[in-house]
Amino acid sequence: MKTVKQILEEKGNKVWSVSPKATVFDALKIMGEQGIGSVMVIGEDGKAKGILTERDYARKVILIGKASQATAVKDIMTPFKKLHTVKPETSAEECMVIMTGKHIRHLPVFDGQALVGIVSIGDVVKAIISEQESLLSQLSDFVVGKYA
Repeated sequence: MKTVKQILEEKGNKVWSVSPKATVFDALKIMGEQGIGSVMVIGEDGKAKGILTERDYARKVILIGKASQATAVKDIMTPFKKLHTVKPETSAEECMVIMTGKHIRHLPVFDGQALVGIVSIGDVVKAIISEQESLLSQLSDFVVGKYA
């Protein structure tokens, strides 16, 4: 069973972030340039204050007619208190349960108080599929007698 730590080792643990005072436009620019769907919101104290996702933007800016250049990240981010997070030892399957149950696409990863990465639903699906393909291959080899 693959863990979040293993997923991060394979994909990397780079976390893109913005200040709560940054404009939503600036955050979207980073997301677009990096090909990511979320950025962590980090305060001046270096601590995570929340997360800003494409979904936050769609639902809290576009749908209500706000302008991304005039809206601060802190006004639409998902605050830390409402974040669902995981630990490095959390399994990919546990992540999938959280993500599907809570209808979220990104899980910040914390080792104690330290932010060590973010896993997306795509990362989790890829890890689960990889494990299933490996298991199927092993079962197929066993059935056809490769290990005899």
